Amino acid sequence: MGSLVPCSSLAHSMRASRPDNPRTAVGPWYVYGRPISPGKVRSRDVARRGEVGSRGYSPWGRGGAAAIASSDDPSTSLKICTIVPLRLFRDAVTAAVIAFDYKYSFWGVEEGSAEWLKVRHEVHNRCAHRIQELCFRNGGIYIKLGQHIGQLEYVVPQEYVQTMRASMLKRCPISSYDQVRSVFMKELGHPPENVFAEFDPVPLASASLAQVHAAKTHDGRKVAVKVQHIHLTDTAVADIVTVDFLVNFLHRCFPAFDYRWLVDEVRESAPKELDFLFEARNSEKCLDNFRRLSPHIADSIYAPKIYWNLSTPRLLTMEFMDAAEITDVTGIQRMGIQPADVSKLVSEAFAEMIFKHGFVHCDPHAANMMARPLPSSKWNIFRRKKPQLILLDHGLYKELDFLTRTSYAALWKGLVFADVNAIKENSVKLGAGEDLYALFAGILTMRPWKRVIDPSVDHLVLEGSEGDRSELQMYASQYLPQISELLRRLPRVILLMLKTNDCLRAVNHALGQGSSLETFLIIGRISSEAVLESKKMLNKRSFLWGLSIWFEKILLEARLFGMKVALRLLQFRKYLPKGMPA
Repeated sequence: MGSLVPCSSLAHSMRASRPDNPRTAVGPWYVYGRPISPGKVRSRDVARRGEVGSRGYSPWGRGGAAAIASSDDPSTSLKICTIVPLRLFRDAVTAAVIAFDYKYSFWGVEEGSAEWLKVRHEVHNRCAHRIQELCFRNGGIYIKLGQHIGQLEYVVPQEYVQTMRASMLKRCPISSYDQVRSVFMKELGHPPENVFAEFDPVPLASASLAQVHAAKTHDGRKVAVKVQHIHLTDTAVADIVTVDFLVNFLHRCFPAFDYRWLVDEVRESAPKELDFLFEARNSEKCLDNFRRLSPHIADSIYAPKIYWNLSTPRLLTMEFMDAAEITDVTGIQRMGIQPADVSKLVSEAFAEMIFKHGFVHCDPHAANMMARPLPSSKWNIFRRKKPQLILLDHGLYKELDFLTRTSYAALWKGLVFADVNAIKENSVKLGAGEDLYALFAGILTMRPWKRVIDPSVDHLVLEGSEGDRSELQMYASQYLPQISELLRRLPRVILLMLKTNDCLRAVNHALGQGSSLETFLIIGRISSEAVLESKKMLNKRSFLWGLSIWFEKILLEARLFGMKVALRLLQFRKYLPKGMPA
């Protein structure tokens, strides 16, 4: 999948009016580009997006009072009463310092000058580290939010992305063994050493919401036990409210800063991610979808078996997986499978989920995927085995309704085949509007508009050099307010698809397939198949229509075959000596 970057060709249509007051003109996103006029920023229309609930009416939007009212444990209530004011104070101080820094650091500095660019970088960097420190001190949902920011490349300033990405996955909190025992006692009524024959008190890994321990059941089966960090469920409601305060405060100070959708997303997803039984059901549904809808690769996709009798909303006992992390190239090769094959399988699996299943794992970063040889696979003549993809952490899934899924598939089909009309039509259907559809295409494909609509096969080639990356970051810097407006318009489920795309791009890059042409061919084939299947569903009784769809499928296969041959020739041309005719 592509990553996030705007396209340079939209300069003439993206220039927004500049605020008159220079002291209010400079904000987190303004100094990253030109702001959208506040008069053009509409209020969020949740009902238009077909989402459940609206801002402020969910019990997860009521704050600390709701959390305290929901707890029967006096010690827990006391803890929340202590934590909420402290975190709110930290948020208020951080928000005030950030607002002051952005408003006054640029005073007297000429916009666009070398000094202005230097100051902008320094302010972004300072404020990113302030938010990072706030996330670590508050913990819990704050760390989850920091991880989200770290995965939004080209959507938020690079200083924020790099700061969060460098730390949020490596410095997650670790619960003490006494805290782990406390969770076991509350959930199962017994300590872990009684529940299991063996239980390693040292966690294998820790994340923002939980940590994983190795254990062995009394009948000798090795398992992985996911234990939620203590008091996280009790404080999560208050955390979201304090985060909401921080984001809304910055939005009031700087109208071009409108990332309230990120808080909305955390508010909606947090209660689901904190219920491990919900996660367990997601994992089983995911595998069932592959068996029913994608049987040709069902054996190549796996999720650990759930031990339901040893699982609760805060404890999840799963089959222990002996496999390599998805980006461990050396470990993958040692098992006799090729990183390129793993990369193709990852792309195919997620394309099937997005375009055909409409039920998508939306947190596919490297720690949530593993690879191993397919158990039924045999060595081929090249001493290789077929890979099997293992999906972990099924807490964050999104469902795409039929219209959204088919429009998104048709959009990607248009992007692969450089069909301008299809790109515009389906971008508008998804909410991008006629003024920002080209920007949306650039974000999805990580290509400027002129490359997106290039009818030659070369438009699928992305060299991925440092120069390309610097150019893309420059465009992102210049048009970030327009990106903010685009993200405000799009349905939240599509925003999660953007995040998923970026995670997958990072995984493919780590596997040595960062500029892989195979990925676009896979996307083109599966998105086109999804579009054809939707047409068949809408016209089941028409023989002539069915015949036309069959003919369209034949043409599709021929077109994909021609593109594959052309792409192979392009790859071969790269290895020819300079000056030699291709």
